[in-house]
Amino acid sequence: MSILVDSDTKVLVQGITGGFGGRHAKLSLDYGSQIVAGVTPSKGGQQFEERVPVFDTVSQAVEQTGATTSAIFVPPPFAADAILEGVDADLDLVVCITEGIPVKDMIRVKNAMKGRKTRLIGPNCPGLVTPGDGVNSKGGCRIGIAPGYIHKKGNIGVVSRSGTLTYEAVWQLTSKGVGQSTCVGIGGDPVNGTSHLDVIKMFNNDPDTHGIIMIGEIGGSAEEEAAAWVQEHCQKPVAGFIAGTTAPPGRRMGHAGAIVSGGKGTAEAKIAAFKDAGIHVAQTPSEMADVLLRAM
Repeated sequence: MSILVDSDTKVLVQGITGGFGGRHAKLSLDYGSQIVAGVTPSKGGQQFEERVPVFDTVSQAVEQTGATTSAIFVPPPFAADAILEGVDADLDLVVCITEGIPVKDMIRVKNAMKGRKTRLIGPNCPGLVTPGDGVNSKGGCRIGIAPGYIHKKGNIGVVSRSGTLTYEAVWQLTSKGVGQSTCVGIGGDPVNGTSHLDVIKMFNNDPDTHGIIMIGEIGGSAEEEAAAWVQEHCQKPVAGFIAGTTAPPGRRMGHAGAIVSGGKGTAEAKIAAFKDAGIHVAQTPSEMADVLLRAM
C-alpha cells in the first residue's frame, strides 16, 4: 500500500500546455504515471504528447476521463482559482506546485475548502511520489517535480517542508537499498493544505509504512504539533531533522513560512520537541536515513 496516490491514480495537469507544466507532465508520463488529462482554458481539444487530451475546464476533464487528482502548474495570480476549480470538481486531491501565491489568496482558498472533500498539498511544494516496481521505480505515481529515478519501492514514509531535503532523504534511503512507501513534500508556505501531522497520521495507519522520516524547518509550530501526536499515538519509529539551526532570529529564510517570530518556531524549540517525543533527531541532513535505520 501507500498513502494518497498509487499506480492506479488518474491525474490531470492544470497548466499542461505551459513550458514548466508540460515538461513535468512528460516526465510523469515517462515514469508511468496515469496522466489522463490536461486543463488549459481556451486550449480544449488539443492533444499533449499526442496522447493526453486537453480540456478547457477541470469539470470537463473529470467527466470525460475520471481523473481524481490534479497537479497545478499555473502562474501565482491564477493558482488560487485553479485550486478552487479542482475543489468545485470534487477531486480527491489537488497538488499545487506553484510558488509565490499571495497569502491572502491562500486564506481565501482555505476558507472555501472547509467542509469539502478535496485535500490540498502545497502550495510551493515538490509534490509527492509513490514509487513503482519498475526500473528506477517506474510504474508508480509521480505528481509534481520530484525526480522519479531516485526512488525505490519499499516501506519508509518521507514527509518534508523542503523539496531538496525530501530528495536528499529519499536518495539516502535508496542508496542503502531501502525503499519508500510514499514521499510527500508539503511545501514551505505559511498557509498550506496539508501539515506534517496530517501525513504522519496517514503513515501511521498505512500497514506498509514501517518507519517515517519527518523533515521540518524553522518557523511556525507544525513540527511541534506533529511531535506531540507522535509521542502519544505513533506506533512506528520516526527520525527527524530540522533545517535552519544557523538562521538569525527574525530573518525570513527561503520559504515564506521559515520565519521565527515571538520566540516561537526556533530550531532549538523544534529539536527539543522532537527529542521529548522520542523522535530520533539527525544533527545534519547527511544522517537522516542512518538515524532512522538505527532506530528500526
